[in-house]
Amino acid sequence: MSTPTVLFVCVHNAGRSQMAAGYLRHLAGDRIEVRSAGSIPADQINPVAVEAMLEEGIDIRGEAPKILTTDAVQDSDVVITMGCGDACPFFPGKRYEDWKLDDPAGQGIDAVRPIRDDIKRRIQELIASLEPASTEAASA
Repeated sequence: MSTPTVLFVCVHNAGRSQMAAGYLRHLAGDRIEVRSAGSIPADQINPVAVEAMLEEGIDIRGEAPKILTTDAVQDSDVVITMGCGDACPFFPGKRYEDWKLDDPAGQGIDAVRPIRDDIKRRIQELIASLEPASTEAASA
């Protein structure tokens, strides 16, 4: 039985990708392995992204921006990019999605909430798309 691995990638790994990873961990539990990284990681997670997620009962304060590595991409089943452009290595056979999301950097909480809510909706769709595969693998 194989657990799918999802990697979220944005430039700074401080806002969008961290919120997405937080939602996926919260909603999927241990059914899906979650990773996140950035092509040019920031020094810390965006405090407004942290605030927006705390409003949802999800604490991402313990996370830290991480550098994107080729191994992280190679070891993931699904790679979701959020504005990292050409910085993402490409491997045949991987599922890639590019989520067009506004960057929460420098934004206030009122601007970040709709980004957070869009991420939540996308995460729910992602889980639904991955779960049939994990259910089928379990019964095989």
